[in-house]
Amino acid sequence: MDNAELQHLAHEELAHARELSWRELKKITPWGDSFRGFAPSGREVEIERSYLWAGEGEAILCEVVVRCIPDRERCGAEARCVITPEGTA
Repeated sequence: MDNAELQHLAHEELAHARELSWRELKKITPWGDSFRGFAPSGREVEIERSYLWAGEGEAILCEVVVRCIPDRERCGAEARCVITPEGTA
């Protein structure tokens, strides 16, 4: 599987997190989940998201990891950003 495709998925999922308001993010932090989905190529992947407090509660670190399934394959991608009340840092 092309890691560029996985990187695109990770950034796409991160873009969805950036659409949440600060108020919405505060309600779900700290939190994380994972789910299975499909890459555009049709390959099954696992997508993991986490929202963690950063900067003594003044910001939220959002991380997304996309992994190939089955786990024995060595491919994946990550994307992350820090979100502040004023927007993405």
